Parts: sequence; structure tokens; C-alpha cells
Amino acid sequence: MIKHLKLVSLLLVTLLVSCGEISSTRTIKIAHGLDVKHSVHKAMVEMGKDLEQRSGGKMKLEIYPSQQLGTERENLELLQIGSLDMTKVSVGVMENFAPKMKVFGVPFLFRDRQHSFDVLDSEIGKEILDDGEKYWLKGLAYYDAGSRSFYTKDRPVHTPDDLKGLKLRVMESVTAIDMVKALGGSPTPISWGELYTSLQQGVVDGAENNPPSFYLSRHYEVCKYYSLDEHTVLPDVLVIGTNTWNKLTKQEKDWLQASVQKSVAYQRKLWAEAEEEALTEVQKAGVEVIRPDKSLFKAKVSSMYDSYKDDEIISSLIEKIQQTK
Repeated sequence: MIKHLKLVSLLLVTLLVSCGEISSTRTIKIAHGLDVKHSVHKAMVEMGKDLEQRSGGKMKLEIYPSQQLGTERENLELLQIGSLDMTKVSVGVMENFAPKMKVFGVPFLFRDRQHSFDVLDSEIGKEILDDGEKYWLKGLAYYDAGSRSFYTKDRPVHTPDDLKGLKLRVMESVTAIDMVKALGGSPTPISWGELYTSLQQGVVDGAENNPPSFYLSRHYEVCKYYSLDEHTVLPDVLVIGTNTWNKLTKQEKDWLQASVQKSVAYQRKLWAEAEEEALTEVQKAGVEVIRPDKSLFKAKVSSMYDSYKDDEIISSLIEKIQQTK
């Protein structure tokens, strides 16, 4: 009789859980490769607070910063097999899993910062975000990652000719590699975590990234020239594995998406402040900040636009983006 009652109780609990009447807290594990001082990490912390409050404690975020769980590519692979729930990656890495994101690597694609926001927040931005789902990766939103520019160890970069013969670190991105080649440099893919040592040891002569990343990585201790050519705008992408997404209830999806969107606005504000601080601090540390003639760099990479003419998807996206007002 007692065994029978225990069995009935167990079945009842199982039924109630499946109906959503009894539920434990759902913990979403999210990893990224940046420092805890970075605006991305701070935005995730706020996202976690908002998610817990919004869900009444039914959902929470567990954050693993500073490549604790691996590189950006490794984190994406963990998402694909369901060992990690969410991550933040650059579109330069994500393009290997979502081909439409290659469009962001096209140099000088956006007129200015506001134009990039208008595109990212539009249906065009959503179309590109959705492109990774067939590879079990669902894009949720874009974080601001500013514009990328070159920094070098031994000589300043005023024109593209100054890049000739330089080994420059790039992400594992075909478009980034093609861009550096077009400018006359020698592209060298190296993981972000290994870059400081690679710069010190002369494995590469320089790299390219946005001001906060240049500052917070302390690469300015090795590279004393920063040339603000602002060749590409590569946003960061918040990605969730479809393994995790498909397990969420509609209510949980709504809570998570709302918290994500709130964190986007917060991160963009922090980013603008971080850019200003970064440029001020690296100059204090002895870095020469150069503002070159961007038209010289733009002319050098114009052939990249021609190379996409046979790619109907990317050429169509380029046209849509350029027409966005």
C-alpha cells in the first residue's frame, strides 16, 4: 500500500512538473572571452538581474567571462552540442556558422555609427541574425563593438602603404583575411587570448580592433601606434543554442528576449563611454593616435565589393544596407 502511494505521488509530481505547475529555477549558462570590466560583461550582469526579476526568480543567468570555457569558436561548438546555453561572439567568428554575417566584414559598409544601428535594428539585421539556426545557433541580438582600426608595434600607419610587409593578427574570418591582403598586409589568424604574447614575441607586428579592446587587453603596452582608419564595423552577437532555445517555454523565451533587449540599450551606452575613456587612457600611456585619410584605405579595398558580385546573397545585402536611410 505504501509503495503504491509513493508511486502515485511520484506520477503526480511528474505530471505537475510537465504541466508547469511545479518548476525549479532554470539557469542559463553564458560564456564570453572578455574581461569583467568590459561593457559586454557589465551588460550581461544587468541582463541577469533583469531576467531574475522579470521571471520572479524562475530564471537566472550564470556568466563565465575571460575565456573560462574556451575561445569564441569553441563556445559556439559547445552551444551546438548543448553543453553551453549562450555566448557572445564577434560576427567575424560567427560568419563561419552563419554565412550572411560575412557582409559585416565588408570594409566601409556603413556611413556612420547611427547608420549601423539603423541596419542592425531593422528587418535586415534580423534576417542576418536568423541565418545561424540551421547550424543550431540562434542569434538573439547585437551588442555594439564599435569600429575596428589598426595598431602596430614599430611604425605608424598613415596610409595603406605603411601596412606592406606587416604581419597583422586577424580573426578566423575570410573577409578579414581578404581585407588585410587587399591593403597589402600579411593576415595572421591568432586567438584573442594568445595575441598579447604573440605581439611581445614578434609573431605578429600588429593587429586591428576597437578602442576598448585595445585598451582593456593592455595591447597598448606593446603597440604604440593606433591608426583610426575605422575600416569595419563588426558588432558582437548574443547567441543561444537551439538545443536550449527549444527547451524553453514561450513565457521563458519572452522573459529572456526582453532582458536581452534591455541589456542591448544598456551596453550601447556603456560602449560609447568606454570608447572615449580608452582613447584618453592609451594616449596617456604614450600611444600615438593617428587619424588617417580614410579614403585612401577605402580605395584600396574597393575590389572586395566587386568580388561579391557573383554572390547573390551578399551583394543583395550590401545593396539593402547601403539603401537604408
